[in-house]
Amino acid sequence: MSISEIKTTTETKMSQSIAALNGALSKIRTGRANPGLLDSVMVDYYGNPTPIGQVANVSLLDARTISVQPWEKGMGAKIEKAIRDSDLGLNPSAMGDLIRVPMPAMTEERRKELTKVVKNEGEGAKIAVRNLRRDANEHVKKLVKDKEASEDDQKRAEADIQKMTDKYISEVDKVVASKEQEILAV
Repeated sequence: MSISEIKTTTETKMSQSIAALNGALSKIRTGRANPGLLDSVMVDYYGNPTPIGQVANVSLLDARTISVQPWEKGMGAKIEKAIRDSDLGLNPSAMGDLIRVPMPAMTEERRKELTKVVKNEGEGAKIAVRNLRRDANEHVKKLVKDKEASEDDQKRAEADIQKMTDKYISEVDKVVASKEQEILAV
């Protein structure tokens, strides 16, 4: 593996860390409804745990209410139970075939708890980026040790990898700051 390949794979993995952070933060709910919030909820579908999106149509009724429309008649009660039993703290109510999931108003205390969760997620992403930097630098050192690259190449590569790391760490900070702002907005 050459130095340029090491840099390329490291950058790819760092961008995947940012994508994973965005995915994790999208599941943290603010006061607004988001159909993606129910993606992690599994429903018992003929004995198999199945994502809710595969047994019902999930959409927004308004800014604070998610609607779930089961595709089969008998699934309504199971979907309602799955949402209630999930760790999301939601209380669905059935209206005929339609299940309404209102988003509870967030208290100041809950907002502060969620900002701590967001910061922890951000710290985890930063650790992942730093671990990728360490791995990349170890690969470069191994190339120098095996005499496949010079020490000058090593210094340049480590400087480039550090710049890349700084870029992605600042990206993590931006993502975390915007999510915190979103949570704290009343």
